[in-house]
Formats: sequence, structure tokens, C-alpha cells
Amino acid sequence: MRINLASVFVDDQEKALRFYTEVLGFVKKHDVPVGADRWLTVVSPQDPDGTELLLEPSGHPAVQPFRAALVADGIPYTSFAVDDVRLEYERLRGLGVRFTQDPVDMGPVTTAVLDDTCGNLIQIAHQAS
Repeated sequence: MRINLASVFVDDQEKALRFYTEVLGFVKKHDVPVGADRWLTVVSPQDPDGTELLLEPSGHPAVQPFRAALVADGIPYTSFAVDDVRLEYERLRGLGVRFTQDPVDMGPVTTAVLDDTCGNLIQIAHQAS
């Protein structure tokens, strides 16, 4: 068994696609119209056949209170692995990304938390080998 799809709720799929591709560096995998919305996924360019991230519309009534509670408590919705948190932090800040947590070393793991502009906090993390 393996994970093939994960999702993140987004307020605006087109805005999310721009952020996740142009800023974070993912690539679009699927873009299929589904009524007023789309089945819109992105993948890592290093693993184009790997786990897909669904940029899922946040229209369900349970989504807004759930995400608001996570953001209010500073809890990331999900985490992405990077090779070097500090370098990625500097790269993303240079692109105007707002971080709610600067890089923090926690033993063998370094993390930082960013605002994805679509209603979520996202953690970037690196575990030393």
C-alpha cells in the first residue's frame, strides 16, 4: 500500500495552481473540468509519477471552520520535504512568500511554515541523514 493522492483545500483553484507551480515549483499533472470546478493535481518535478497533490475546492461547509481553526493555532495543513529548509526559506521569501514560522532546528529535523495564499499553512521540512 502506498499514498498516491493527498489534497489541500484551496479558495481559488487558479490562484492555487499559480502559487503551487510558479512559486513552490510543482508541475501540473491533471486538469479535468468537473462541473464548476476542476480535478486539478500537481506533482514534484523530481517524481512526476509519484504522489499527486489535489488542489481541492474549499466549498464544503466544514472546510472553512476546520482551516480557520488550524491557521488560528498555527498548525500546518500538510508538510513538504525539501533538501535544505534555510535555502528554500530564503528562495521563497525572495518571491514574496510570507512565513508564519522561520526555520527552526528540532534535533535532526528543521522546519519552517509558510502561508500558501489559499487558506492554508504549509510546513517545509528536512531531516538530516
